[in-house]
Amino acid sequence: MCYCHQFSVAMFVAFACGTVANCNDWPGFRGPTGNGISMEASLPLNWDSSTNIRWKAPLPHPANGSPIVSNGRVFVTAAQDADGRRRALYCFDRRNGKQLWVHTTDISKTMPTHKTNPYCGSTPAANGEVVVVWHASAGLVCLDFEGKEVWSRNLGEFEHIWGYGTSPVIYQDRVILHSGPGDRIFIGAYDLQSGKTLWEVDEPQQGKNGSEREDGKYKGSWCTPIIANIDNQDQVICTMPTRVVAYDPKDGGVIWTCDGIRGPKGDLSYSSPLLGDGVLVSIGGFQGPGIGLRPGGKGNITESSRLWRNDKNPQSIGSGVFVDGYVYRPNAGPGTIECLDPKTGEVLWTERAETCWGSIVHVAGRCYVTDQSGKTHVFSPNPEKYEALAVNELGEPSNSTPAVSDGQIFIRTFGHLYCIGE
Repeated sequence: MCYCHQFSVAMFVAFACGTVANCNDWPGFRGPTGNGISMEASLPLNWDSSTNIRWKAPLPHPANGSPIVSNGRVFVTAAQDADGRRRALYCFDRRNGKQLWVHTTDISKTMPTHKTNPYCGSTPAANGEVVVVWHASAGLVCLDFEGKEVWSRNLGEFEHIWGYGTSPVIYQDRVILHSGPGDRIFIGAYDLQSGKTLWEVDEPQQGKNGSEREDGKYKGSWCTPIIANIDNQDQVICTMPTRVVAYDPKDGGVIWTCDGIRGPKGDLSYSSPLLGDGVLVSIGGFQGPGIGLRPGGKGNITESSRLWRNDKNPQSIGSGVFVDGYVYRPNAGPGTIECLDPKTGEVLWTERAETCWGSIVHVAGRCYVTDQSGKTHVFSPNPEKYEALAVNELGEPSNSTPAVSDGQIFIRTFGHLYCIGE
């Protein structure tokens, strides 16, 4: 086993990668360390629908899942029909965009979702030898790089009026998955070779069903966990509907929790936690609360370790990045990009932009984020002011996060998968 990157300052643990994996791969949601940060030295600054496009490949239906890159392959999810009964993983040759194979998982009935969240909103994860994809009620599936099914698991039915969107994380010999939202919300670990359940931990919840809390307000978490080393211990950290929870990846034991995500409009979370310089920031959904805390310790650390709580924030769907002591994050309503002091929660500046559902990527000293119209905004991470570098338009809607690998950018729109390179 090798580790592609290790961030001792940010305390992030890299995805476990197979012996054939390239350390410039982008093997899961938000990259090799799950924090949106790439160590590559260069990346294209400018492009449009006809400039610096190495290739583009058609996709059958819109979806919000992001592409990943692993061992010469690009993977992305897409439904093969409008009602989501045929959920697929597509594999492309990263050199030329040729479709190598597609694996389809069928489900017997149409599950509810929202028009802004088409089916197949999950991002796969790979380690250079196998790729894992989460299709919610259609199951968790592991495939080899030739498209042959290694194993699959039916983890139950996940019904929510807004659909699904969490993504699996490969950690060493296991897959970590935050399942839900739905009547049952849990985090589990599954053996990467066999799919066997290693542990599952349910999150306590109250309410009439998977979509509503006890007072009828909305609830649910679409947060993809991060894995970080804290107190010399690897921890799986996820924002649940009402709190942030840290789990032991070995056995699922709850290490610590911090309250503060429950909001007046609902118990909701979409974006992943952001960690750096010993501070963790988590922003609730639907203009809900945001909190900052010093992670670590045991039990409920709300009183001892929570630094601040902002009662109301712009809608947070895409995840931000932690760069040089500051947080830069995209907002979905109103559409803005902002800089936050993670130690105090103070917003240092806000720049009006189009609505962003995609997450920010930091590479080569720049931040990249794609908005819903398909424009990718490139800016310099400067805590003093918003410093725009470029706005690159593809002319197709997108709710996804760019993948970065070997000097190229891979962007998924509602109609195509693009490879961008100079």
